[in-house]
Amino acid sequence: MNTHTQMDPQTENKRLSFLRQFIGRPMDQHFSPVAKWLNGVLLLIDEGAMEVEYHVREDMCNPMGTLHGGIAATILDDIVGTMVYALGREFGFTSVNLNCDFLNPAVVGDVLVAKSEVIRAGKNIVHVEGRLVNAHGRIVAKCTSNLIQTGFKLPLVPGQ
Repeated sequence: MNTHTQMDPQTENKRLSFLRQFIGRPMDQHFSPVAKWLNGVLLLIDEGAMEVEYHVREDMCNPMGTLHGGIAATILDDIVGTMVYALGREFGFTSVNLNCDFLNPAVVGDVLVAKSEVIRAGKNIVHVEGRLVNAHGRIVAKCTSNLIQTGFKLPLVPGQ
């Protein structure tokens, strides 16, 4: 399906449409407090895929001056969760697990791109993968995660 064509208002994914307005803009106005703090720039959002650019700041680093593993995991968790939100499902999903591998260091000033994709979207469990890649294409960290449907009914867009 071409996601850029005109959609029937009854079937339009309003969450995806809402998030698309942030493409190319810093996420300092995002509805997630964690995303605000991370302050990435949304590059792409589609059903089942998302990319966000991050600049490594000093307050994201460990005492060795490299990106803290917990921050890398937070970036990956945030991007896969937001991507699942963009699927437009009626109920919220939450992470059951987040398995991360930390493969290469990143330092202050590095520009990283986090990429996520849905591998399998079942009725109650969504399996996703994420990668955090530097400007040279080296994987800084990668993850797999399973998110489970909650009983929390989501508004069509935040604030409604």
